[in-house]
Amino acid sequence: MPTKIRLQRFGKKGQPFYHVVVADSRAPRDGKFIEKIGVYNPKTIPATIDLNIDRAAHWIANGAQPTDTTRAILSYKGVLYKHHLQGGVKKGALTQEQADAKFNAWMESKNLKVLQHSQKVQATKADDSKNRLAEEAKKREAIAKVIAEKRAAASVAAAESAAQEPAAEGGETPAENA
Repeated sequence: MPTKIRLQRFGKKGQPFYHVVVADSRAPRDGKFIEKIGVYNPKTIPATIDLNIDRAAHWIANGAQPTDTTRAILSYKGVLYKHHLQGGVKKGALTQEQADAKFNAWMESKNLKVLQHSQKVQATKADDSKNRLAEEAKKREAIAKVIAEKRAAASVAAAESAAQEPAAEGGETPAENA
């Protein structure tokens, strides 16, 4: 039975969430599967990937073929690197302890890179937010200034019209008396 490691889609429209499963290649995408080995949420930044690395490496060693997307996920999480190191152990080029030490060192450096990227994204978000707030404050100030000018002009016009009305009334009164 040919097996594939692939994604099974869940979630609602526009908000996908995937289970990483091992399934018979003839089964439908969201149908029957052999084993669930992880989850993948592409909507978070960075994408959330929770994967059982040992089980994924076991299925790769037993001949399961990952799809293109799952191959990228497995590579990102180090499953393919672990499979590569296990090949070296089988050939006698490495001991199991050396392979585990290399894999753990790789995982630490990978986690550090992901953490740095996450912090960079958060800092960028914060900067963008500050910039948008500053631009919005400038726009509000400009609008407030325009409104203040209009009100000042309206009050001056009202004062002028109020000053002209009594003068006009006073000017008409003597003419009527004459």
